[in-house]
Amino acid sequence: MDFDFTQEQTLLRDSVRSMMDKLATDQYIKHLDREQAYPTELYQAWIEMGLLRMPFPEEYGGLGGNAIDIVIIAEELARKSFDFFSAYGATTFCGMNVLKNGSEAQKAYWIPKLLSGEKKMTISMSEPDAGSDAGAMRTTARRDGDHWVINGQKLWATGAGAADNVINLYAKTDTNVRYQNGMSLFLVDNDQPGVKLRKLDMLGRRCVGTYEIFFDDVRVPDDRLVGGENRGWECMLSGLQIERVTATAAYCGCAQAVVDLALAYAKERKQFGRPIGSFQAIAHMLADMQTEVEAARTLTWRAAWMLAQKRDALREISMAKLLASETLAKAANMGMQIFGAYGYSMEYDMQRLFRDSRSSTIAAGSSQMQRNLIAKLMGLAVQ
Repeated sequence: MDFDFTQEQTLLRDSVRSMMDKLATDQYIKHLDREQAYPTELYQAWIEMGLLRMPFPEEYGGLGGNAIDIVIIAEELARKSFDFFSAYGATTFCGMNVLKNGSEAQKAYWIPKLLSGEKKMTISMSEPDAGSDAGAMRTTARRDGDHWVINGQKLWATGAGAADNVINLYAKTDTNVRYQNGMSLFLVDNDQPGVKLRKLDMLGRRCVGTYEIFFDDVRVPDDRLVGGENRGWECMLSGLQIERVTATAAYCGCAQAVVDLALAYAKERKQFGRPIGSFQAIAHMLADMQTEVEAARTLTWRAAWMLAQKRDALREISMAKLLASETLAKAANMGMQIFGAYGYSMEYDMQRLFRDSRSSTIAAGSSQMQRNLIAKLMGLAVQ
């Protein structure tokens, strides 16, 4: 396995980092966090730079990139804020789902709109009683002529309220069979009649926004059904590995940002006449933090490499996700300790990284679910 980037990948990383350093300033990020405002200007810059085109085939206007390319982008965006990756990844992966499972007409209609920035997409699966337990889903869609009528409630829908957003909604279309065989995927405009969104006040990851959504007799035409009736479970799983490894890379980017911020502070902050980084207690904390971030990054790159080789990497991705999310949460906690009272102040970025990090071990498959999955892949009959 070669850990070196190609010349093109190095240029991609450097270009994305330079763009983010220029546009995602500390003041801009603080404004978005304080006002809970969507990063509209950044999103437009990603469109103009062609970042959303990366994983799509050239025949649809894409760049034909592989898993390593998309992981590079994810890590660089998340070095500034995990929310930036959330905004980018939502449209990208929903669009890839349409690419894999949609009809030719759906691909021709939706993909150009996503790549041009005319439309965004977000996923909506979780409900008040259905998080890790997808079988508890209660939102339903019933056929009515050439339309579907949707009723139900969704929760923890990241980015659902963004302008020009299309919700990728999973709903039960057959309640008499197991949920794997009776679920479907629909594309629903977030301003469709009958759709009501309520923005939630969250501890962290505040700029993209987290929403509760109510569907009251929402009518969508049959051409908004992706993959066919009762094939939602297959649609959900079809992009799971690339989505999860890319989110894992974003955790690594966030964790590296924590280390970089804590290291800079430890070199500047003086106590007892010398920088606190010269004290062994602080130096060892930073050494442990960087070592653990590198370990998580190495697992992530290996998993991405396997996907780029078109190999099944579920086991490796699950381990990488577990380690990277736990590493981010741990690093942010240690970063707060190094900053002391300054880390607790809203004037300093460490508090935002700490708040944002807490969701990493919960979202996109909790640490407990990852451990269950890894154990099962090891041949253990975990209940």
